[in-house]
Amino acid sequence: MLIVQIAGGLGNQMQQYAVYCKLRDLGKDVKLDLSWFDKSTQKIMLAPRDFELSLFKNVDFEECSDAERDYFLKRNVFQKAAGKGLKKLGIWQHENPKVFAESKMYHEELFSLEDKYITGYFACQKYYSDIMDELTKKFEFPAHTDEMLHTRNMALVDKMEHETSVSVHIRRGDYLDPPNAAILGNIATEEYYRGAMDYFRVKDKSTHFYIFTSDHEYARENFSDTSMYTIVDWNTGKNSVQDLMLMSHCKGNICANSTFSFWGARLNKRQDKTVIRTYKMRNNQPVQPDIMHDYWKDWILMDEKGSII
Repeated sequence: MLIVQIAGGLGNQMQQYAVYCKLRDLGKDVKLDLSWFDKSTQKIMLAPRDFELSLFKNVDFEECSDAERDYFLKRNVFQKAAGKGLKKLGIWQHENPKVFAESKMYHEELFSLEDKYITGYFACQKYYSDIMDELTKKFEFPAHTDEMLHTRNMALVDKMEHETSVSVHIRRGDYLDPPNAAILGNIATEEYYRGAMDYFRVKDKSTHFYIFTSDHEYARENFSDTSMYTIVDWNTGKNSVQDLMLMSHCKGNICANSTFSFWGARLNKRQDKTVIRTYKMRNNQPVQPDIMHDYWKDWILMDEKGSII
């Protein structure tokens, strides 16, 4: 049996679920562990999260039992001591040999694993690019809980479909705070966004940009020209998933180094779509052009200076 842990925000949950679906399609006996969302766990989190996969209409899965999870995670004192000794010898990647923990951008061996508890964020597009059609059907968006805002969103979808529309996701907030800033900051820079938007403007001067961010004050200060920009600021809380829905209807997508905007682009069904993402995801994660282009086929990679790689 394999168990995949679901943890983190919505974008991360979707990636972990995508890996689960890929493993299941390969005929693996695989289940999900949702215990990270237990109240006892969330009360000690600096940024508490809810299980949000259930927001989508067609997500189906089998959840592991406590006993099945304990088989992988609970060890007696002798097993713990042995695990620590083996780790010192460099034999195990993880202290617990029954746990497979993501440690790099892509693990080719992931889909040949047997009898493991799997934990990680699995942002790499290569993990599940071949089942995106299946995932798009499973991640069917719900309607906005507010009927008036649902109508507003649907009107925007119609507008996006009939113009050269490009979504722009700007992640600020926690990315500006230490220690996150050292790891995730100065990647999706203002130069990056300027370069990405210029890429689309050169192709079509009439391009209209839809700004998605939680920092609405920053957006209003920097994207005030309503003839060129629309700031989408009404989908909040559980309805934030509506921003993904809107992103998926744009002709182009400009992503932050954020799994949330990755999914806005991934679920974009348009055959003529163009996606730009940051060359780096994290400052502490090495990147090489040839490898990145293999991991993110058909995506345009742009560095923090606004240059295409």
